[in-house]
Amino acid sequence: MNRIRGRTAVVTGATAGIGEACARALAEAGVRPVLVGRRTDRLEALAAELRPATGAEALWHTLDVRDRAGVEAFARRLKEDGVRVDILINNAGLARGLDLLHEGSHRDWDEMIDTNIKGVLNMTRALLPAMVARDEGHVVNVGSIAGHATYPRGNVYCATKHAVRALTESANLDLVDTGVRMSSIDPGLVETEFSLVRFRGDRERAGRSYDGVDALQPEDVAEAVMYVLNAPPRVNVLNMVVLPTVQRSPYLISRGRPASADAES
Repeated sequence: MNRIRGRTAVVTGATAGIGEACARALAEAGVRPVLVGRRTDRLEALAAELRPATGAEALWHTLDVRDRAGVEAFARRLKEDGVRVDILINNAGLARGLDLLHEGSHRDWDEMIDTNIKGVLNMTRALLPAMVARDEGHVVNVGSIAGHATYPRGNVYCATKHAVRALTESANLDLVDTGVRMSSIDPGLVETEFSLVRFRGDRERAGRSYDGVDALQPEDVAEAVMYVLNAPPRVNVLNMVVLPTVQRSPYLISRGRPASADAES
């Protein structure tokens, strides 16, 4: 059963990886995606691709979720244009470096905290009130297994993802008397641009993160997001941890196992 057809969903970090996969899955389900990200060319190309491929009226807006004034202006523009947001997917996030805490970079720390925590807060504060007023809506925060367990040299990144988990749980307490739901999807190792961003474009170093690992693909996480969104209104999936079969904790991964076959391929 498709319970979300005809709705509108804002997806942050829609220019690649999990965000792009979520946008595609939503469009295929008949949801109008509003694509948000920093790379205008990618947003425009994805929106143009989704329209004829799925019939969805994909909208897009260049936006850095760290920019509070920009986020507020974006929310006002949606309201002025008569766009009612039913779903918010807070996907934008990043990691920088693998430094020991006492050797860490303040610049890296600020970027992770401002994106992973403040970005989620900015978008949620701008769009959640209208959902509460209508007594209906769903916010999905894309967290990480790093929000459940720390790993060596992950210090500040793990802290930001623990914060996302805490925000999801505490916001649910605030929403208890409403029909608005908030969930978090917390994946393990996913093969995206994540490591490339973490290591500032060092492709060789980033590639080693996935060597010999049958990692999750962005579509796997998007499928989990769609499951949560499509649950009956009486069901709120507070948290879902999704790991590749070869990973059982942030730092325990079996390398060298043959990639699993896709039954639908």
